[in-house]
Amino acid sequence: MRKASQMAVDRRTFLTYTPAALGALALEWATIDPALAATSTSGRPVDPALVDWLESSARDLTSLPTAHRQYTGPLLHGHLTTVIELLEQGSYSHAVGIRLHSLAASLSQTLAWHRFDYEHHAVANRYWHAAVHAAHQAGDRDMGAGALSDIAYQSMWLGQPRAAADNLEHALSRTINPTARSLLFLRKARAHAMLHEARACYRDLAQAEKLLDSTTDTAPQWCFWMSPADLAVDTGRCLIDLGQPGRAHDQISQGVTLLPTARDKTKAVFLAYKAESLLAQGDIAQAALLARQSLGLAQQIGASRCIQQVRDLSATFAPLSSEQGVDRLLYDVALTN
Repeated sequence: MRKASQMAVDRRTFLTYTPAALGALALEWATIDPALAATSTSGRPVDPALVDWLESSARDLTSLPTAHRQYTGPLLHGHLTTVIELLEQGSYSHAVGIRLHSLAASLSQTLAWHRFDYEHHAVANRYWHAAVHAAHQAGDRDMGAGALSDIAYQSMWLGQPRAAADNLEHALSRTINPTARSLLFLRKARAHAMLHEARACYRDLAQAEKLLDSTTDTAPQWCFWMSPADLAVDTGRCLIDLGQPGRAHDQISQGVTLLPTARDKTKAVFLAYKAESLLAQGDIAQAALLARQSLGLAQQIGASRCIQQVRDLSATFAPLSSEQGVDRLLYDVALTN
């Protein structure tokens, strides 16, 4: 955790973990029982009231809209630094040690997403790795699985779907909560779709839908946002990869309408998917319009990863510059370079 925190301000670090290294991490997590947080008897006693406040304020910060990340990011990093110092230097009971490790895992996971969205992939890797280990010590298998699945999602984004599918298989081996399992199966379906493994993709989509529809359990904080909207849109994303743009468009349209305003970053990604599905069907003008909307949202929240997504998509519009709306899209994209 200390290394991940220090890397956050080190712009010289560019390399992400290799698929083999991430596979080893996932296998280790899936097969080795956690060494639960021990009682610490050295240092100044940790006040449980301080831990209460750190937990409460961290929840408040992470619940704010994505557009506020330029302000919440440094505050969350400060919280993590405090937690690390309490773990390293404080005296605390076993129960407080569990709480501190759980909070460290949650903060590391959130900060990893911040860095991922800014395309600081190596730092995001280390934060997620720290989250896996902190969750392991807290005995929280679902949170550890969530951090592993986030790394798998990053692997897919970076064009490594096989590594993602393998890591998600390990992560699923110890995941308990139905909503958490639904999310992991959905991401695994995405990996199989990228690999054009249709049967495995449909099997995982069915599992994700069944788990999400049947559960009455409270979802863990790290995946409380998982909803029918995410299931619908990611199903559509799978269908695009499997060559079914018409069905994909219907699924994505359904999901986009269900998203709350607070999830503008997700909406930016989903609109880009929808634009891609329309482009594949020949509806060029509407596809260009949605791509511009996606770009506008991404710029508002400062998510360079989402801006790059539209840049990549715009390359497919380049030969169609004479079509309605395409020239404006290409102009807007050019301004982002």
